[in-house]
Amino acid sequence: MTVLPANISDSAGAKPLIQQVVDAHERLEKLWADQTYRGELVDWANEFEHFELEIVKRPEAATGFVLLAKRWIVERTFGWFGRYRRLSKDYEATCESSEDMIYAAMINRMLHLLHPG
Repeated sequence: MTVLPANISDSAGAKPLIQQVVDAHERLEKLWADQTYRGELVDWANEFEHFELEIVKRPEAATGFVLLAKRWIVERTFGWFGRYRRLSKDYEATCESSEDMIYAAMINRMLHLLHPG
């Protein structure tokens, strides 16, 4: 996970993150991304051996709300972040402190899943 400043586009910030993830996880075969990341990033990412970046697309004929495969997992996680006061608004002054608060929230979430109550 990486939190980037607002002046860096998602596609530009994705390259170092993908490189880091692929280097750290040799068995990783596929990543899913939304349509923001289509284009040259997909070609660049698919150059890695045994790795694929797949874009989750909205069906062309669809009208109104459409549940996209894998996208609900991300949206659910963002919903969990909203339950933590420090993450419900942009209180953090640095990207590093934002990342730390996200890690703390997810650790709390996992601990409560292991031992409810």
